[in-house]
Amino acid sequence: MSIKLLKYIFTSFLAIAALSVISHAAIADDWSTLNKHKQTRLGLYLTAEQAYKKTMENMDKTLFVDIRTPSELNYLGAVSVMDAHVPLVFMDTTAWDDHKHRYKRTKNENFVADIDAALKKKGLTRSDTVILMCRSGKRSATAADMLAEKGYTSVYTVVDGYEGDKVKEGENKGKRMVNGWKNSNLPWTYSLDKDYMYFTK
Repeated sequence: MSIKLLKYIFTSFLAIAALSVISHAAIADDWSTLNKHKQTRLGLYLTAEQAYKKTMENMDKTLFVDIRTPSELNYLGAVSVMDAHVPLVFMDTTAWDDHKHRYKRTKNENFVADIDAALKKKGLTRSDTVILMCRSGKRSATAADMLAEKGYTSVYTVVDGYEGDKVKEGENKGKRMVNGWKNSNLPWTYSLDKDYMYFTK
């Protein structure tokens, strides 16, 4: 490989990295530009990096909940700072969503009660900090609104989620490579801890 080609690759890498940082910072500084499907009535938002920092700074007073489906955790891994896994929805293998080209989802009717139980287990109340994370920030926004309606006052949603947002153009268009927990190189594992996993009764 020539030095000229190496310089080009390195320069391109730096440019992409810089754009990523700028884009990430812009989202973090101005939540008014946030996709409407990711906005919540409480208006409390964190990037994956901010969520990790906030959790580490005050672990005893923070409940970090992964609300993805059991299948997502099983095959994609889980964050290392998770306090509980409480799915907002389940995958329904008896029905198909033609519009989204996937199995339909069914609501977890016990979602709020399950979050209440996770809070109680950690000795927290509905006024303590709750951080919700899904794949990309949409389900966590829905879940945050559900909890706010039940009197929760400090529910944050991780706007870029576990896998991040999709690339808008180029050869990786449609792939979740923009931001998110995994793309930010934050701690996660494929080795799930049974004590934190969700089991249907």
